[in-house]
Amino acid sequence: MKKLGFLFILNLLLLSCARVGSPVGGVKDSIPPKVISTNIDTSRVNVPRDIKELRIDFDEYITLKEINKQLIISPPLQKMTKILPSGMANKYLLIKWEDTLQANTTYNFNFGNAIVDNNEGNPLQYYNFAFSTGEKIDDLYISGELKSLIKDKESNSAESSLVVGLYQDKDSMDYRQKPYYITKADPDGYFELNYLSPGTYRILAFEDSNSNSVYDAGKEKVSFLKEKIVLDKNISGLKLNLYPSRKPQKYVEMKETPGGILMIFEGNPQNVKVLSLNDKLQDYKVTHSPKSDSVNIWFDAKKLNLGIASSENMKFSYDDGLKQDTVSVFYRLNTKNEMAISNSKGNILPPNQDFVFSSNYFIDKIQPEKWTLVSDSIQQEFTAQISDKNPFEIQIKSQFKEGKKYSLTVPKETVSSFYETIVKSYRFDFEADKTENYGTLVITLENAPEKSFWLQLLSENGAVSYSRYGKETNLTFGSLKPGKYQLRILVDNNENGIWDSADFASGEFAEDVYVFEKTVEIRALWEIREKWNLQSTEPAASEITAAPENPQTPTLPEQPEKP
Repeated sequence: MKKLGFLFILNLLLLSCARVGSPVGGVKDSIPPKVISTNIDTSRVNVPRDIKELRIDFDEYITLKEINKQLIISPPLQKMTKILPSGMANKYLLIKWEDTLQANTTYNFNFGNAIVDNNEGNPLQYYNFAFSTGEKIDDLYISGELKSLIKDKESNSAESSLVVGLYQDKDSMDYRQKPYYITKADPDGYFELNYLSPGTYRILAFEDSNSNSVYDAGKEKVSFLKEKIVLDKNISGLKLNLYPSRKPQKYVEMKETPGGILMIFEGNPQNVKVLSLNDKLQDYKVTHSPKSDSVNIWFDAKKLNLGIASSENMKFSYDDGLKQDTVSVFYRLNTKNEMAISNSKGNILPPNQDFVFSSNYFIDKIQPEKWTLVSDSIQQEFTAQISDKNPFEIQIKSQFKEGKKYSLTVPKETVSSFYETIVKSYRFDFEADKTENYGTLVITLENAPEKSFWLQLLSENGAVSYSRYGKETNLTFGSLKPGKYQLRILVDNNENGIWDSADFASGEFAEDVYVFEKTVEIRALWEIREKWNLQSTEPAASEITAAPENPQTPTLPEQPEKP
């Protein structure tokens, strides 16, 4: 009995000890992988040109995260054959290629944040591995900041893909190839081009949205210097401003559209002349706004018996000022098409504004004398006109009173295009909103541009909410919806009525941009007053300057003075 009691107590003690010593977790691993060896000698010089692989061993298992987007090799290797690990974790990284390395050249493998440990995903941040086929590793560098001044919804997703490249200055430079040296900017826009050799280069920064390390004109934002960089010492403090790039002017396509055919171009042609080469189509109209990418060809397909029973091959000639050509489209009438009008701006009318409705057809003629505007069963006086800026819109002017509800009736056949008219009546109900729901912004500009400009108020998502064009330096924006806005000025340097983006092919910088240093908050019933001295605004023009690292460091070529 005593033995049984002793054994019982002994078991309790053992179980108690076991519970106390059981694992309850530990400190989370936050240490990134550590490089312990490579297949290239530690001096990393005089590396044989016929070497075909780079192997890096680590102290723990690693995986590669977005290696195809993260890894940048300068100068580029054209024939990559293998990158490991792929899928499963491994204790080494292996890169194989078929290229024969260049003589007396420093190669830099920039892995970004692609190398992570297998357990916790801790990245080996901004890891670089450099070696040279010559007697020394080149050690010059260029550092600076890359900034996008024209924000848009598409660019937000590509902020992590901003790259800066250097091209060797040669007679046969091909900017459609990867730069000789290339690096990525970090999320704050800071960049470093390392392990550079002395020489003469051209610099190009762009928004590599498709991760191909090649600048795609018209699709990606761009920044560049017109002049060459003579690199014989380090350069720091380089400031590059990205701007939308100009698409090369060219014809794209034609397609059926309500009322006729839509001809689409790229590159904002100033004027486009279009002629029909079809015997059946001699009665037609062509509309094109200067610097627009869209050309409409209007006709009455039913009257001309075009594309009714089957598709017809229709040919047109065009002259866009740069090219003359003949194009065609298989046209088939969509019988569901009809001219219609709509109110796309909502049924709440801000104070002191016109009521606007639009059409899906070019508006050629209106008969407002047949329309009625009613409030509280009483007809109201009004005037109507086709918008000077947009021939697809109609503006209604009246003494709209705050808090009142209105109904505008537009009978059928009173809004017409060249060959169509609305086939049914429309009624638009809306309410004139109260001033107390809106705020006012008064802006005084100092050292304003000499040329005309757009002063824009951008919403928090980057969309242009309000815009004013001209040379006025004291501006009042009334009836503003409460919210936070960013102020921006786009200068129309050549006063052609549009803001011209950057054209790398011709070396033309984008027109000047200024961004107000703070966000303006509009509140209901508040009048906000702001002074904006453009001379003190951080430079935001298309010229790019560099700050030397020290007095002995060569500066970049001088740029034209800002206005």
